[in-house]
Formats: sequence, structure tokens, C-alpha cells
Amino acid sequence: MKVNILFYSMYGHMFQMVKAAKEGADKVTGVESRILRIPETLPENILEAMGALEAQKQFADIPEATMDDLAEADGLILGIPTRYGRMSAQWANFLDQSGQLWLKGTLIDKPVALMSSSATQHGGQESTLISTAASLMHHGMLVVGLPYSYQGQMGVDEITGGSPYGASTITGGQGERLPSERELEGARFQGERLAMIASRLSTK
Repeated sequence: MKVNILFYSMYGHMFQMVKAAKEGADKVTGVESRILRIPETLPENILEAMGALEAQKQFADIPEATMDDLAEADGLILGIPTRYGRMSAQWANFLDQSGQLWLKGTLIDKPVALMSSSATQHGGQESTLISTAASLMHHGMLVVGLPYSYQGQMGVDEITGGSPYGASTITGGQGERLPSERELEGARFQGERLAMIASRLSTK
């Protein structure tokens, strides 16, 4: 049973989150998960000016995702950073290529979990997750959120990402904040939940 985990990350925050989600998915018996990265659309000189070129070396050896990676999986986990309250351009470009999958109904009833990040606490994580979910519902996909059975999103003792729509992390204005253990645990929880649901659906 295959779970494919696709992500885009400029500075590495979403990479940390999807690695945690993979840990969760791998807890489910019979699951084979793998991480794939969304192709970069920015030229190297722009990435260098943004201070991202060096950071991206940490996942440069991870294979780039293709439409086949959406089609072949029994379940999907998508790590989608926020850009002004919506998905990043890299993700939009990738999903815009999925027209043939839509035409054939390839992704209908395929479970998908979404995760996000933003620089600030109210920087659009939820709007990114909700708007992405709406896009994927055009494909007929089944969106698997992060329910309140994950108690980590109930606390008020620290600033933390996470909502019923999916796990998330707050990066800080300069990207200086790495995902907290509570945020990573939310990603693990959601990854395991997605894998369990995908496993149940694949046996029907």
C-alpha cells in the first residue's frame, strides 16, 4: 500500500514536517511511503538572493514528483507552504498539470492529507489548507484533516501551528523558527491517520 508524500520547501520547514508525517505513516502495517519534492520554478539567482539556495541543498537528492506519483499512490500527503494566504506558485504550477488526471477521474476517492506553514501565527495557514482542499475536491479526493483527537492543538501554553484542516508550522519572519516538537507530533499524527484511512480504503 503506497503513500506518497509530496512537498515544496524553500528553507526546509516543510521538509521537516513531511519527514515527521512519514514517520507517522510508516507506523501503519503494510504501508510503503516515500517523500518527493515539487519542482522548483524560481531561477537559481533569485533563490540565492532570497537566501534559499544553500538551504535547499538538504533535500536536493530527493526525486522530483510527477503526475504519476499522484496517480499511483493509495494515499497522499501534501506539504504546501503559504504564500499570502494561498499555496505557493510551485504547487499551483504542479497541480495545474493534473488536467488529464481530472479528465480520467484518476484521483476520485483517493485520500489526501494537507500540511502548511507560514511566517506568522495568523499568516494564512488555514486559508491555504482550505483553498487547497477545495481544489482537490474538484478531483473527487477525500481530505483527511487533523481532528481534535490530536490534543496537541488544544493547548494555549505555547505558540503552535495546527488546525482541524491540517498540521502546520510557524517559521518566523526571517524563517528563523524551526518546527516545534508539538507541530512535528501533529504531522506524525496526521501522517498515521492518513495511512490508516488509505489502508482501510485500499482493502475494500
